[in-house]
Amino acid sequence: MTEIAIKVTDLTVKIGKKDILSNMSLEIKKGEIFGLIGPSGAGKTTLVKTIIGMEKATTGQTEVLENRMPNLSVINKIGYMAQSDALYTDLTAKENLDFFASLYSIKRNEKKVRMNYAAKLVNLEPDLSKKVSNYSGGMKRRLSLAISVLADPDVLILDEPTVGIDPELRKSIWEELAELKTNGKCILVTTHVMDEAEKCDRLAMIRNGKIIAVGTPQELSSKTTSGKLEDAFLEFGGVK
Repeated sequence: MTEIAIKVTDLTVKIGKKDILSNMSLEIKKGEIFGLIGPSGAGKTTLVKTIIGMEKATTGQTEVLENRMPNLSVINKIGYMAQSDALYTDLTAKENLDFFASLYSIKRNEKKVRMNYAAKLVNLEPDLSKKVSNYSGGMKRRLSLAISVLADPDVLILDEPTVGIDPELRKSIWEELAELKTNGKCILVTTHVMDEAEKCDRLAMIRNGKIIAVGTPQELSSKTTSGKLEDAFLEFGGVK
């Protein structure tokens, strides 16, 4: 049985005549936290959207769990947290969780357990009865993250998941991601925060729609004179 959860092959995405992604190839394993790092506009979100089938490839292809995307049969095995929150603000947080649990076809006897787990993960238990319209930006991000883990997905794709979240909760979320990894989950995270990038098992550095380097944080850092990951990104990208 293959250990590859996500496979990207010769992927190019164009908008008009402009390459948003250019000839990308990548393999991400089960039981791995893989980070995509790069500045805003580098192509991280477009890559994520193409992997799950929300963006159309111009050439090349993406596969998730050995299925070419887009593929409806795989959707319930993917937990996705977008960069922009997609929540029903006129509903409470609990009603949002209940709605998405039903959308994921979670069985009735499992729904309460999964909802409680998700709420506890992001420390929203005291605020579940509040309408989302009364949530802060950070609370909305936490609810979006809770929704992404509801269905106990095999593949978890998180686009800048901890933006606006306080350091203590960020730490506990990363501890839970590490636990999910040990259970064989594939976790793909986009970030521009270097201390989060260092928590990943492997990284792909992206600049101008191209992968400029792939490796463990230690491997990439060791190739710089300073030994710092942020300098590795600058040096691989040709920025001095």
